[in-house]
Amino acid sequence: MTSATLTPAPEQRRPDIPRDTTVSALRIRQRHYVRTLVIVDAVVVAVAVLAGFVGRFYDTPVVGVEVPYFVILPVLAVVWLLTLKGLRCYDDRVLGYGADEYRRIFSASARVAGGVAIAGYLIDIGVARGFLAISFALGTALLILARWLARKRLHRLRGKGRGWSRRVLVVGDAPHVLELVHTLRREPYAGYHVVGACIPDALLAPVPQRLGDVPVVGSFRTILDAVAATGVDTVAVTASGELTAGRLRRLGWQLEGTDVDLVLAPALTDVAGPRIHTRPVAGLPLIHVEAPEFRGARKVVKAFVDRSIALLVTLVALPVMAAIAIAIKIDSRGPVIFRQTRVGMDSKEFGVFKFRTMVTNADALLADLQAKNETDGLMFKMRNDPRVTRVGRFLRKWSLDEVPQLFNVLLGHMSLVGPRPPLPSEVARYDGDLARRLLVKPGMTGLWQVSGRSDLSWEDGVRLDLFYVENWSLAADLTILWKTLGAVVRSRGAY
Repeated sequence: MTSATLTPAPEQRRPDIPRDTTVSALRIRQRHYVRTLVIVDAVVVAVAVLAGFVGRFYDTPVVGVEVPYFVILPVLAVVWLLTLKGLRCYDDRVLGYGADEYRRIFSASARVAGGVAIAGYLIDIGVARGFLAISFALGTALLILARWLARKRLHRLRGKGRGWSRRVLVVGDAPHVLELVHTLRREPYAGYHVVGACIPDALLAPVPQRLGDVPVVGSFRTILDAVAATGVDTVAVTASGELTAGRLRRLGWQLEGTDVDLVLAPALTDVAGPRIHTRPVAGLPLIHVEAPEFRGARKVVKAFVDRSIALLVTLVALPVMAAIAIAIKIDSRGPVIFRQTRVGMDSKEFGVFKFRTMVTNADALLADLQAKNETDGLMFKMRNDPRVTRVGRFLRKWSLDEVPQLFNVLLGHMSLVGPRPPLPSEVARYDGDLARRLLVKPGMTGLWQVSGRSDLSWEDGVRLDLFYVENWSLAADLTILWKTLGAVVRSRGAY
């Protein structure tokens, strides 16, 4: 974590609060992005209703259709688009990050479908059910796909510094400000760009100050001035003893009508939304956090899904595995399968299966390479490890060495998605927090796999594993499996 020490800025004068010249450009990009989504949605909805009509009546002359579809099609399309707008599917608070954008699209489409079905039954206009089924099934799928593609493009642009992002002013004590800045910067594609900070008056000095590389642009008494000067559209308030309930309430009142959002970042971190419920008690919004679920029906369903998918993929991948085995045998002497002891759920040891990617005496050579370890923490990682064979390097690049772990999933040792399976030597040095990784089955893939793999620091890898343990769900597993395909294709952090 970056030090919370305030450092003087280079110039010994009170700085002009940095108002980025790109503020208006960012807002233009935001409006352009929303307009593009509206146009794309309109095209998708038009294609869906036309496809529904053609799919249902492709072999029926139009003159033989009693219902006036030339009226129904445009009306349905307009109602659908208005419902998308009414359910705030173009709200910039949900665009570009998180699942809420997709949920709203699905909800809007489902409501229109239900409303049309009920209206058709009550009015008895005889709209073909096949037409509705094709239109709404195809339209909903295409709307979600279009949003996903638009989001990926937005993420790429944000990575290059050209995409629309929210400009954020962070308010709080110095250590909490730095922690929040670090958290937001871990995922730059989320679109929260910190441009300044306001800290307690007592910490201010007559010379310019910075928290890390974040300029201090004011105190708790000058938040509105800092907002106006920096052109931010979001004020993120983190923990501080001086930010009382009354002070926060007044800040919310002062920001009314300014198009500036006020968000609160509580000290509660790495807890996913499904476990969090807000309940107002005596005017106080209490955040209830449900305990993680490690047993029960959802675990049974997860195990069934794991083994079903693993069995299907194993059957499909058998020819590939046979070809890999032949290549390993031709390339170097030794067994095809490398079996290594790992620690699974409840600290039970098991043998993990992998295609051999190293020379047979790799363990004996490890001691001479320890000084060249390129990662921190308890693991050994080396980008150009001399113990890796030619075929092994190819297998690691495309994660093909891990395919035999499908048999570990079938045997119940592992899950498709979960924390990285640790070595016994690593577990022997676990503290209380790290031991929580053993509350669930290790996975063939996980958040660590889709977030950078070997390029991650030990701290970030542990954080992702613990986040998964605390917040796992079947929907999250399916999302991670989908993202794993992209991670494998990009081969980022694979060595």
